[in-house]
Amino acid sequence: MAKFDVVFEGGGAKGSVFVGALETLFQAGHSTRRLIGTSAGAITATLLAAGYSPQEMLAAVNEKLPDGKPRFTRFMDKPVAADFSESVRQKSQTMQALMAIHLPGSLETRILDLLLLNPLYAQLFSFVECGGLFAGSAFIAWLEEKLAAKGIAAGDTLKTFAAKKGVDLSVVASDTSDIEMLVLNQRTAPDVPVVWAVRMSMSIPFIWREVVWREEWGLYRGRRKTGNIIVDGGVLSNFPIRLIAEPEKEIMGDEDPFAAGNLGLLIDESMDVPALPGAPPRSPEAGPAGPAAGPQQAKPPLPVSQLRTVQRVTRLMDTMMGAQDNDEIRRHAAEICRLPAKGYGTTEFDMSTEKLNALIEGGRRAMRDHLAARAAAATA
Repeated sequence: MAKFDVVFEGGGAKGSVFVGALETLFQAGHSTRRLIGTSAGAITATLLAAGYSPQEMLAAVNEKLPDGKPRFTRFMDKPVAADFSESVRQKSQTMQALMAIHLPGSLETRILDLLLLNPLYAQLFSFVECGGLFAGSAFIAWLEEKLAAKGIAAGDTLKTFAAKKGVDLSVVASDTSDIEMLVLNQRTAPDVPVVWAVRMSMSIPFIWREVVWREEWGLYRGRRKTGNIIVDGGVLSNFPIRLIAEPEKEIMGDEDPFAAGNLGLLIDESMDVPALPGAPPRSPEAGPAGPAAGPQQAKPPLPVSQLRTVQRVTRLMDTMMGAQDNDEIRRHAAEICRLPAKGYGTTEFDMSTEKLNALIEGGRRAMRDHLAARAAAATA
């Protein structure tokens, strides 16, 4: 039986495939040492480091709301007026436009306050001023709840998390202010709360609000980051397998790099999911399924997430994040388990139970095949 340093790729809702892969890995008697993840991979790595089993992760993935929808759909939480500080409002493009009109009686603040009470405008305001359509607050609440169940408090930092769990966890984020990939762990950013490290890592640009580094989070590798804008790690490295294949001592610690094998869990959108129901996928611009509206039937306004411009940006992000790290992927192909995810979307948190189960089963099968191939190569 082997021990592995594991890298989890980012992929949003497609990250549920990790559950099946881990289930098969552990059933085969293998274990993990270092855990590294980006975006959805950071969520999986953190839950695993906190002590969640694949079965417990599956239960979390399958949680339902009272209306029967997956709880993960709450991660697409629309911002509200209270989410925007006075500083953000006063510096906003909307305020500048209102000031240019020279309204009587200094009505600019009042008008902006009223505009932000409209849910659609609040979402557009968030998109323009904060870099994302959705607030991300529901995700923070969910992760705090899940970590609390394993003895991790909301304020626990990467340093205290490592001390409590004895697990080497790293999550990857992107600093757009300093144009730098951040590898957040107890060595590089000890004072960052673990929930916010993961929140930074999963901040897909234009989807979730950017995260601004707070003064109380301290330094990153001895350097000040206060006020810097942090987004999804996939912008710079969605699959950072080089962190375990060619580890830097300052970032990844001074443990023996050969004490564990390397295992990369890569979400492959070109691979068919074997158990996926045979219904043809809808065009991303086709809108909700169902009968066409009659000629006299008024259509409700589209949610912002269904606007064509937003969908194009989402597809662009999928393409950009999927193209990263290709050289490392080719060089370490034998150490990578490719997990099928064709026909699944990054923000498809509302997928049916049938489709979710097919994705998880695809992860199981892929890991079985990968372990068999490694075993065959070892005996060749």
